[in-house]
Amino acid sequence: MTLPLDVTKFADLLRLAAKSEILPRFRRLADGDVRAKSEPVDLVTEADEAAERLIRREVEAMAPGALFVGEESVAADPALLGKLADADFAVVVDPVDGTFNFASGIPAFGVMASVVWKGEVVAGIIYDPMGDDWVMAERGAGAFLRRPDGEAIRLSVARSAPLEAMVGMASPAYFFGDVRERILGNLAKVRFFANYRCSAHEYRTFAGGHVQFVLYNKLMPWDHLAGTLIAVEAGGYAARFDGSPYRPSHVDGGLLLATDRESWQMLRREIIG
Repeated sequence: MTLPLDVTKFADLLRLAAKSEILPRFRRLADGDVRAKSEPVDLVTEADEAAERLIRREVEAMAPGALFVGEESVAADPALLGKLADADFAVVVDPVDGTFNFASGIPAFGVMASVVWKGEVVAGIIYDPMGDDWVMAERGAGAFLRRPDGEAIRLSVARSAPLEAMVGMASPAYFFGDVRERILGNLAKVRFFANYRCSAHEYRTFAGGHVQFVLYNKLMPWDHLAGTLIAVEAGGYAARFDGSPYRPSHVDGGLLLATDRESWQMLRREIIG
């Protein structure tokens, strides 16, 4: 399909933002450059805000008329998030995914962006500033690892595995009370699971064929739209906990990704319960 925005140029823009606004601040943040938002582990830094300003300015020039939904823009104007459901054309950006890691000096963070057209995610990009490469996908065209020299490697999810042999990514932070206790208990059924506190790298790990599942409860579009499209284009299966498709307007209902539909159903039954 013909996309409303040049995805390669968009990917290059994310790299520019990282090199000019994010990496120069890595492990160089002053005390006043880091602030808490909703809770002490929900952080924003000068790098997040400066990178988003740069990306927004350039997107407005590249794609006039697109609704720009950035994590920090929504923090400043929560009503912006509600406009995504009705937007014909939107660009969704997480300028620094894994801000807690970034602010802690841990080199596991990324820049994520997606393009939404007529209610569907049609492109997704995850840039890794430390590795200097992207994973990206356009709807119906597959998912690829792309490097700055133009090399592109097609991505494919892992082979399915028995439950007891599965390795996955699970974020327990936004499960609460008895549900959290049940989920964590049920995760003992798999071989092991990890949590990078960075969905950018968790989706890259899944789409690259290194783990069999990814599990989240809280759904903010900048955290999951790009990664879900990339994962599905790499051959994975994704749905909310009730089995319904994940849409750009969803902010709850949980999200489970697996290597195939049968594995998804097993994980839904054995882990979610």
